[in-house]
Amino acid sequence: MAEQANTPETDVTDLVEEATFDYTMGDNDAALAKLRQAVETNPNSFAGWHALTEVHFSLGHFREALDAAEHAYRIDSGDIHINTSLSRIHMELGDKPTAEHFGAQARMLGWKQQLQEPDDEN
Repeated sequence: MAEQANTPETDVTDLVEEATFDYTMGDNDAALAKLRQAVETNPNSFAGWHALTEVHFSLGHFREALDAAEHAYRIDSGDIHINTSLSRIHMELGDKPTAEHFGAQARMLGWKQQLQEPDDEN
């Protein structure tokens, strides 16, 4: 069987998956190190920045979570999850108007997604 060559994107995907496992096992330092490596390897990795956002948020590192979320948002501002994350982060930082803005964006994206899904009643 031929080995699949690793590309920078598969390396980043592997790092994000490994970091997710580390985080679920309680090894936060290893998770953060792998996620930092992922976004250094590919600064345009939405998955890497979003995962870094969520780990920092869960650890109460709200400024670091905001920085990571802003990177992810610049890559894909139309993602429901990053808009929701930005809303949660801004709420924790005490910026209710900005939190409400991103919460509204997430709801609109959700509605748009619902409208694009086929009707299950047929």
